[in-house]
Amino acid sequence: MLFWTVVFFIIALVAGIFGFGGISAAAAGIAKLLFFIFIIAFIVSLIMGRRRRMR
Repeated sequence: MLFWTVVFFIIALVAGIFGFGGISAAAAGIAKLLFFIFIIAFIVSLIMGRRRRMR
């Protein structure tokens, strides 16, 4: 998932350089959304992994 975040971020940068503002904003929004989903999934997996080790 982090890979796709980086891909959309690069697309946003390239689109911004060439002046495609709408595409750039959309790609940046998707990258931001995927990044936050990745962070939430990472934190949940850390918590669940810690609980299994305690038992």
